[in-house]
Amino acid sequence: MSEISLFSGDDAEFEPLANRVRPRNLSEFVGQPQLVGPGKVLRELIENDHIPSMIFWGPPGVGKTTLAAIIAQQTQAKFVNLSAVTSSIKDIRQVMKEAEDNRQFGEKTILFIDEIHRFNKAQQDAFFPYVEKGSIILIGATTENPSFEINSALLSRTKVFVLQALDSDDILQLLKNALQDPRGYGQQQIEIDEASLQIIANFANGDARVGLNSLEMAVLNGQRDGDKITITKEDLKQFLGKKSLLYDKKGEEHYNLISALHKSMRNSDPDAAVYWLARMLESGEDPLYVARRLVRFSSEDIGLADSRALELAVATYQACHFIGMPECSVNLTQLVIYLSLAPKSNAAYSAYDAAKKDAQDTQAELVPLQIRNAPTKLMKELHYGEDYQYAHDSKDKITNMQTMPDNLVGHEYYHPTDQGSEARVAQRLEQIKKWHRENG
Repeated sequence: MSEISLFSGDDAEFEPLANRVRPRNLSEFVGQPQLVGPGKVLRELIENDHIPSMIFWGPPGVGKTTLAAIIAQQTQAKFVNLSAVTSSIKDIRQVMKEAEDNRQFGEKTILFIDEIHRFNKAQQDAFFPYVEKGSIILIGATTENPSFEINSALLSRTKVFVLQALDSDDILQLLKNALQDPRGYGQQQIEIDEASLQIIANFANGDARVGLNSLEMAVLNGQRDGDKITITKEDLKQFLGKKSLLYDKKGEEHYNLISALHKSMRNSDPDAAVYWLARMLESGEDPLYVARRLVRFSSEDIGLADSRALELAVATYQACHFIGMPECSVNLTQLVIYLSLAPKSNAAYSAYDAAKKDAQDTQAELVPLQIRNAPTKLMKELHYGEDYQYAHDSKDKITNMQTMPDNLVGHEYYHPTDQGSEARVAQRLEQIKKWHRENG
């Protein structure tokens, strides 16, 4: 437990560059104009020291901790920092006790919790009564969706501010600031051209910390000539490896990306679909997971409009199982393109959904006797299978035997579209319906 210790240190020269040049006020802060631009709500709250309990939610390196540091410098309240990674229940109880004591003397306590999602629900419950009665003003920072990771009672008493990934221009500005800031490299002679800075900014992928760490690595590995350090594109190639894509196989980004892939295919956009596929695979997603989702898509969104879609999806799953990554990426790409361009129908999906509703909401009537199986003498004596009509014995291979439960006679679930092969299916279904009207 500490007070503002996360944001300043006595051994500043040994701190990482990202910590040394952390913005100290809103005029130095880069990015998030929707929150801290002139006249925006968060800026007004900070500048007027009217800080409510709130959650900063956003990807890594976008300013969540920096905003907490700025609040710590500007508020008249006591500012306490806890990390959900290192703090114990004992630390929490001590902070709550001190905050309650301070409240008795009219002093506010702002409690900042980094990575608040790492506290379990029981630990989060410990804060609730103190937030409720105003003993503490809680500021939490999280990379995870608060809807899933923060107690609903606690969440309802906080304001959630969503921080977006920085764009490359933001990162570029931060890199230039670090080169000019005396806390960074402002007192050193660093020579690096705009194009090289842009390479670092693009590599950062919206994460300021990655960008500043990369600049620091570039300076350490630059070419030295006395007091002058020169950084070239060739120098950058030595340590800028493969870009790390933000992804969590069990978190929200996992579901965001599979949703993007699914909806791009549904919208018949093969280019977008292939891009989202690449994002998932290059982030380390299991190709078999993607293949399973494509098998589902082939029936949910295509169905009988192109019955080959399911066959190809199953074949692709088998191909992925046989050869794995990276070779199976082309199998998945082929299927994604095929599914994107295939005619679309959700008639099979809708049919099951409607039938499921009837199965759940209506009385579960017994299977009609005429279509029950009768493997034993007793079952035959109980009229199981009696009056069964064998369709193959009829000229048209159709009979007028009732196969629907009495309470659902007349209910229709499958409504074929006119897309692709399903147009022929619709014609066949209409022929069957016409036969029943004429022979009913």
